[in-house]
Amino acid sequence: MSRIATRFAELKQQQRKALIPYVTAGDPQPSVTVPLLHAMVAAGADLLEIGVPFSDPMADGPVIQAACERALKHHVTLHQVLDMVHEFRQQDTSTPVILMGYLNPIEVWGYTEFAAAAADAGVDGVLTVDLPPEEAEELISALRSHNLDEIFLLAPTSGEERIRRISEAASGFVYYVSLKGVTGANRLDVDAVAGKLAEIRQYTELPVGVGFGIRDAESAAQVAAVADAVVVGSILVSQIAERSSQPDSIAPALAATVAELRTGIDAALPTSA
Repeated sequence: MSRIATRFAELKQQQRKALIPYVTAGDPQPSVTVPLLHAMVAAGADLLEIGVPFSDPMADGPVIQAACERALKHHVTLHQVLDMVHEFRQQDTSTPVILMGYLNPIEVWGYTEFAAAAADAGVDGVLTVDLPPEEAEELISALRSHNLDEIFLLAPTSGEERIRRISEAASGFVYYVSLKGVTGANRLDVDAVAGKLAEIRQYTELPVGVGFGIRDAESAAQVAAVADAVVVGSILVSQIAERSSQPDSIAPALAATVAELRTGIDAALPTSA
């Protein structure tokens, strides 16, 4: 069983929902990233999503585009992101790590070579936002040969056939993008999310995580009531941007936000009492 599957199984047994924070590797500088990952885990993160900086992040809104630009000023590459994961693994061997990014850097490296290096570094899953399942067979094969999960996105516009195809291709969990458009949008309709998740669950037994539009503990709690995981990115990356000139303040600030989100999610769930 993969680290991702193990973590979701543990959470299900505990009747808890996963909190998955997202940050861009190397933002605002490479030395910040690994201590920040540890701080977020200590504050209540269950899995970690790490963005791989890319020069043309077309699926991302201005907040995460700016994060990529800050990281790329330090020439952060996919190889260096794996080095960060390897460093993180020296102290944490249990928290699942997912890389989120674009296909080009993986393609340049080579699918087989990348999968081997990612597994060796301690990566657990890969989400390539611009790779549809119809074109993913080679990468999925390379990843699965190293026990890595390939995670796919579903959207409000995804129809029955698309949901079925992605459910067949995905492993680890399915990531539902709760809003149309790019990351950082802020109009969250929880009833619509709940309806779509019910449709998705007709086709998969994988956990379903929801991201986009989650901006505080209240919205995180609303999503946790219907989803298996809550993915939070833009509010955290915005805090990094605000503190980019004070890098030592970033980990404590984001840890406080993650702790608030954790408290909100847990308080909204039914207790066994």
